[in-house]
Amino acid sequence: MKLKLSYPIVAVLMALIATSCVPNKDTAIIDKPVVSVVNGQLTPEILWAFGRLGGMAVSPDQQHIAYTVTYYDVAANKGNAEMYVMNADGSNVQRLTTTAKSESNPVWIDDYTLAYLYQGQVHIILAKGGTGKQISTFERPIEEFSLSPDRTKILYAATLDIPRTQPQLFENLDKTTGRVIEDLSYRHWDSWVDEYPHLFVADFNTQQLTVGTDLLANEPFEAPMRPFGGLEQTGWSPDSKTIAYSCRKKTGKDYAVSTNSDIYLYDLASKSTVNLTDGMPGYDMNPRFSPDGSLIAWESMERDGYEADQVRLFTLDLATQSKTYRTSHYDSDATNLLWSADGQSIYFLSPWHASVDIYKLDLATNEVVRISNGFHEYTSLDQLGNDFVGIRMTSAMPPEIFSVSPTGVEQQLSHINTDLLSQLKLGKIEERWIKTTDNKDMLVLVTYPYNYDSSKVYPALLYCGGGPQSMVGHFWSYRWNFQMMSAGGYVVVAPNRRGLPGFGKAWCEQISGDYGGQNMKDYLSAIDALSKERFVDAQRLGCTGASYGGFSVYWLAGHHNKRFKAFLAHNGMFNFEQQYLETEELWFANWDLGGPYWDKNNKIAQNSYANSPHKFVDKWDTPLCVIHSEFDYRIVASQGMAAFNAAQLRNIPSRYLYFSDENHWVLKPQNSVLWHRNFLNWFDTYLK
Repeated sequence: MKLKLSYPIVAVLMALIATSCVPNKDTAIIDKPVVSVVNGQLTPEILWAFGRLGGMAVSPDQQHIAYTVTYYDVAANKGNAEMYVMNADGSNVQRLTTTAKSESNPVWIDDYTLAYLYQGQVHIILAKGGTGKQISTFERPIEEFSLSPDRTKILYAATLDIPRTQPQLFENLDKTTGRVIEDLSYRHWDSWVDEYPHLFVADFNTQQLTVGTDLLANEPFEAPMRPFGGLEQTGWSPDSKTIAYSCRKKTGKDYAVSTNSDIYLYDLASKSTVNLTDGMPGYDMNPRFSPDGSLIAWESMERDGYEADQVRLFTLDLATQSKTYRTSHYDSDATNLLWSADGQSIYFLSPWHASVDIYKLDLATNEVVRISNGFHEYTSLDQLGNDFVGIRMTSAMPPEIFSVSPTGVEQQLSHINTDLLSQLKLGKIEERWIKTTDNKDMLVLVTYPYNYDSSKVYPALLYCGGGPQSMVGHFWSYRWNFQMMSAGGYVVVAPNRRGLPGFGKAWCEQISGDYGGQNMKDYLSAIDALSKERFVDAQRLGCTGASYGGFSVYWLAGHHNKRFKAFLAHNGMFNFEQQYLETEELWFANWDLGGPYWDKNNKIAQNSYANSPHKFVDKWDTPLCVIHSEFDYRIVASQGMAAFNAAQLRNIPSRYLYFSDENHWVLKPQNSVLWHRNFLNWFDTYLK
């Protein structure tokens, strides 16, 4: 269940802007906050003082980088993104915009001019500064856009309304809130499916932008694909005459049980569309044309219904229509594809042993070579002259822009949070390899407490990762932040248990149909090994996690044999039978649980439902905090309520933190601060 600056000049500009802005909640400028760090300790409020790097774009001449940064005002409970430009070496940072609303999606028109989105409309601005000019006036806001290579056309995404079912029933009922539903997929992630996005292409100039041609005219499908898809799911041909795009052309029940998307090629002149991956049953996404336009590379999953399948790299020869599986010998994912300038290689990002690095595939030999190497995760990849440029984060640093040489030498270009990080004392992070119950080697990330003193012992928290197939890597998060836990005085134990990518296909796939099995033993192996360390107090252990990690907490609550003194579960699965019929993406439950609970002859499914946490409530004996949100349609709020109610009826000390306006994440500033305060308060109560 898988989609991220301490500068003297900028500081002066911000100060001038702050003194001149109108103190109105709708017009006030949210600038970089001034914070006071006490004793180097990270707090929830300071966590929300970090600037958050957004979209990034390299100029055509490779001399400049445009990007956005969002800062938040916790008191106002909102944030605002502004646009910046810097030289390709990170020098001469200039702030381009100063508005009360957010800018996004910077795109270079030429070496001197940028297009971007502001309040759902396309604007342009000179890269040397000035006032943005609006060139579109669309009725429906634009979600994202890109320009054709020749800069004469624009591809953009906007939504269309889905007609009501049984419209005659709604005559003269303009105030009714009722919905008539006659098929599945009526809501997704955190929204009711009342509209879907389509792709449009229009002629582009810097004076006026008119409504474009719908690439999926009269087709009731979504492109880009929800809930997280953007224009990375599309690709322009080098001659600007065709567009490749990803789409799962299904609706209703078919959509709910399938991950079968395809790559389609749209010809702008004839307005015709061809399916390039017909017969390939899993996800096929994110097409990229080679520099000469003869090949298309894309990311492909093999099996329908398995959203965590290994991401393979395929190419298609457009002349012969022959497909080539390029990474058949490579035992990990290949994402964020980038062609070399000569078309002889493809670069990509891949997870391995808790890090995400840059790799190179030689098309002549299909040899894969690792370029970058470190305790970090890259989340984007682009070309910068002879080097690469990408967004990189670690467990001790929020995302920043880095350049990487062909030999792997890294240089930090942006310094959005350097000044704030310099004031903090962050916990040391180390990698440990431990043995599992079946004698496998498992990588565990250990974060030491803030201000660690080797003469002391500390309480420890077992972190149960979500996904379930999401690598526990060197990431920075504004919810599951290991440094935030470290600042609370805890050792954080984060195992890469069975079911995670980055350790080979077999390791990742073992978890499906075995939710209560080996991966639970892996969790216990990790905490048992670390609890023997002299700096860990084995009598003060806690356990926490969200989503699949929340399920893990509920399951371990009935099987931990008194290891833990407190549990905290966020948006976790509690009752699998309930979950099967409540979740909106049924393909996930079908694959990982094995199928419906009423299929009594399905041994995998029956084993899954036999391991549902609600069946072990009679063994619960430890304080439990439950957190859940109303707009989580992946794992709905009734799961959390049921778990909390069970704890209450068992007379187990318990707490329920409920958010009426959040989804599977916690995104609003004040809700997040409350989340972190509650997290620390709960574990402090029982572990300190």
